[in-house]
Amino acid sequence: MVASTKSVAAWKQAGNTDKWTEILFRALTSKVAKRWRFVSFRGTRGGEWRGVVDVLAIRKDTATSTHQVLKSGDLFEIVLVQMKGGSAPYPTDADIRRIRAVKRRYRATGIVLFAWKKGVSAEFSTPKGRKWIRSSATEIFG
Repeated sequence: MVASTKSVAAWKQAGNTDKWTEILFRALTSKVAKRWRFVSFRGTRGGEWRGVVDVLAIRKDTATSTHQVLKSGDLFEIVLVQMKGGSAPYPTDADIRRIRAVKRRYRATGIVLFAWKKGVSAEFSTPKGRKWIRSSATEIFG
C-alpha cells in the first residue's frame, strides 16, 4: 500500500509541475509576444492530454498579400509548442518526427520546446536535425 501512495504523490506532483511549466511559459512570453495568442490543450480536469503539441501559438499574418482573393490579415502564423517540466525527458527522435509531421500538416512556421526545472532553468529551444538548439522568447515570438 505504501508504494501505491508514493506513485499517487508522484502523479500529483507531475501534474502540478506541468501546470507550473505552462504558467512560466506564458509569463516569459507575455512581454515579447504581444500579438500572439496561446491555446492550451489540457484535459477536462486541467491535466495533461494526449498528443505531441501542448500549446498552439497563433497570430494573424499581416504580411502584404499578393493572392487574388486573400488580403493581409486573412492568414495565420502558427508555432507548435511542446513543454517539459521537472524531470521529464527531452522529446525522443520519434516525438520530433511526430511534431514535424504535425507542423507539415498544418503548415506551421515553427516548433518550440519549453523546458523548465524548478530553481535550475527555464529555456526555449528549437529543433535542428535531431538536436534542440537553445533559443529565446524574443527570437521565436518577438
